Amino acid sequence: MSVAENFRAIKTALGDKIILVAVTKNHGVEAMREAIDAGASDIGENRVQEAAEKFQTLDRQVTRHLIGHLQTNKVKAAVKLFDVIQSVDSQHLAAAIDKAAAAAGKVQDILIQVNVAREEQKSGVLSEDLNALITFVDAAKNLRLRGLMMIAPNFDDVEECRPLFKRMRNLFDELKPAREAFDFLSMGMTHDYKIAVEEGANVVRIGTAIFGARLYT
Repeated sequence: MSVAENFRAIKTALGDKIILVAVTKNHGVEAMREAIDAGASDIGENRVQEAAEKFQTLDRQVTRHLIGHLQTNKVKAAVKLFDVIQSVDSQHLAAAIDKAAAAAGKVQDILIQVNVAREEQKSGVLSEDLNALITFVDAAKNLRLRGLMMIAPNFDDVEECRPLFKRMRNLFDELKPAREAFDFLSMGMTHDYKIAVEEGANVVRIGTAIFGARLYT
């Protein structure tokens, strides 16, 4: 199946209430355009430099999500490039984004990445530190907290992700009533997005199932 066919099949199955972020890491601009022309309104990139090169020639209007780990030395460029930064995981990073957004004259939409599984090799704030980070973000004038994001472990048995998605949904539900713009629960990728949606995700980030295996050079 083509990129367009893959995208339409997944989007049709998800329905209109789920935001499908088409993740284009290691895929070229032509593949991005094909997905967008098939109806993709949201594009996700993992790396700032790769995104910058693609976006220069993309010539399509979409919502641009940064879903990969963001280093502070790339914050200024990220704020210029992306509509949503999904991977905020520390006060230090949040402060840098706030400063760059103020300089750019924008309010930056962000999600906080939570390391629910407590994986040492993964980014994300631990659950017990989440409230402190939220308090910091709420006080920042140039940040708008739109929700939470998580990356589940790549279990052989995808059902092992379910309790983690449940825990993330509970965190989201606890925080949402006090925040008007807090409406994105981003969890689920190609291997686990169906379970993520069953457990309450309203944003999924899918690359391989749309574009095929990543092209590494």
